[in-house]
Amino acid sequence: MGFRVGIIGAGTMGQVHSRAWRRMPDIELIGVYDIDATRASRIAADSGVTAFSSFEELVNTVDIVDVCVPTPFHAEYAIFALEADKDVVCEKPMGRTLEECDRMIAAAEASGKTLMPAQVLRFFPEFQSTHDLIRKGAIGAPAVVRTHRGGGFPRGVNNWFADFAQSGGVSLDILIHDFDWLRWTLGDVERVYAKTRHTDGIHEDDYVLATLRFKSGAIAHVEGTWMDAAGYYTSIEAAGDNGLIHYDSRETAPLRVARRRHDSSSGAGIHSESPVSADPYYLELRHFVDCLTAGVAPMITPEDGRAAVAIGLAALESSRIGKSVSL
Repeated sequence: MGFRVGIIGAGTMGQVHSRAWRRMPDIELIGVYDIDATRASRIAADSGVTAFSSFEELVNTVDIVDVCVPTPFHAEYAIFALEADKDVVCEKPMGRTLEECDRMIAAAEASGKTLMPAQVLRFFPEFQSTHDLIRKGAIGAPAVVRTHRGGGFPRGVNNWFADFAQSGGVSLDILIHDFDWLRWTLGDVERVYAKTRHTDGIHEDDYVLATLRFKSGAIAHVEGTWMDAAGYYTSIEAAGDNGLIHYDSRETAPLRVARRRHDSSSGAGIHSESPVSADPYYLELRHFVDCLTAGVAPMITPEDGRAAVAIGLAALESSRIGKSVSL
């Protein structure tokens, strides 16, 4: 059985998701809605689908609603769709506040429909491989992980990223990826300490360095920035008691694993992964559809989405008060 899909939001992510949906033979992309009718018409024309004049009409026409609007509107559209008995995939972060996340979870539970936060980093091959290596014990017990993510300032409609009240800045917009991936890989976080560089209100410069303490005893140093004019890149260093994993998106063979041998010498291997070998957004949405077809829960739960938001908000609160925040 195929599914009919509608996209709410015709910005960058709406376009990315549209391309992924159109590649699936068991999916019929019905249309798109955006408060900017011109933008909706543009993506609809490119995709050969309908530009809906109201989101209510779109929701009532489809089986799956894909929420790709700016962060402060995630809860509004997702809850409407869930209450209309539709399955929902919602772009990250799941919500701007924990209260919004809780209302989305309650709506999903009441409706019995599926809600999946689109934490796409889990489907990037380098991050998936690093997760699998750590979980399989390739470096022994993980002790310290360092991640970096960022580049220049993103541009959105009405410059909404610069409005901290809407976007939550680096902590909620881009580091939400790493917060989710680290929790998926290392388990629950118990404490967060962070320093940020931003001004309240309207801002474009933002830098965050957060230290996460996990219940397992592992520690992660998570760096994010909108202030790097050299361009966007990501990196990971994961150290355990038996080895080290290194990944840097700027390198041609970005994923390296060095293991300690029993004779105290080192053995190193290179796992060469291409970031374009598979489209992570396609894999993410394909996973969602496959789970609906099989009647099983997706690997990313609404509770996972809420937990990532909780870490991001704790980082912001820690920076504000100058102390660590317990979760």
